[in-house]
Amino acid sequence: MDFEFGLYPVVSVEFCSGRSPFYVLEQILEGGAKIVQLRNKVDHKKDIYEQAVIFRTITAKYNARLIINDHLDIALATDADGVHLGQEDLPCLAARALAPDLIIGVSTHNLAELKKAETDGATYVNIGPIFQTNTKTTATPPLGLEYLKTAKTSLPFSVMGGVKKDNIESLLQLGVKNIAMVTEITMAKDISGKTSELINEINRWNSLNL
Repeated sequence: MDFEFGLYPVVSVEFCSGRSPFYVLEQILEGGAKIVQLRNKVDHKKDIYEQAVIFRTITAKYNARLIINDHLDIALATDADGVHLGQEDLPCLAARALAPDLIIGVSTHNLAELKKAETDGATYVNIGPIFQTNTKTTATPPLGLEYLKTAKTSLPFSVMGGVKKDNIESLLQLGVKNIAMVTEITMAKDISGKTSELINEINRWNSLNL
């Protein structure tokens, strides 16, 4: 599957600087993003479903892909494009059996998890956290840039964890093409402008490495 997506904004409802996640989403899409993940670790599933319904309506208006974090059932119920699964969520192999045509992303933190995602039918993998991050409680220490030099995969991959405008170039220099980001975008004063700036930077580097 052709699944190079460049900037991959992740909207976490608790990291929107008090603004509506729907406002944040629309600003991200106004800035040119073509894929967005809804991640909600704090609300009840019914509330997450209702948010996903609205996210689907907004992303459809902009012809953007919508990925739902954690919840395969919500992704299917809202006609989202995909689901992103952590290591403690429904296993990728089971999700693929239930949803053979859905985009399925898998978070990986080591080489064993990376290879398992490949064999279990993931569409793409996320590698992280690369840098120190405060957006997710995890026992996994930052993997660092050196890990990316050995973390080879046959799948499209994104990186995540503590990625900011100031350190994005270090990732792009290593040939990373897809970068997932949370607070650098969702807590920006000018969300649309920040999104556009980051997309342009990623696209510039990707064009140099075609």
